[in-house]
Amino acid sequence: MQAALIAISIVLGICLLALGLVIGFLVKENLYSYKGYTHPEMFDENGNILPDEILAVRFENSYDDYYEKEDDDNSSS
Repeated sequence: MQAALIAISIVLGICLLALGLVIGFLVKENLYSYKGYTHPEMFDENGNILPDEILAVRFENSYDDYYEKEDDDNSSS
């Protein structure tokens, strides 16, 4: 009896996990398909997107220059 209860619990847990994953995926897809994924600050007072005032910035981490300078300093001594 105890082994059957453990088996039922494991199967039920796996089924609930699968159901949660499917529901989560469907909700995520529904939210992203609704006007895309945008933040509230991208809209004006009437709910229209402000394309002219959106600024995209990309930072590039240039760690290679730091290591090259450090290697050059050590080799000159």
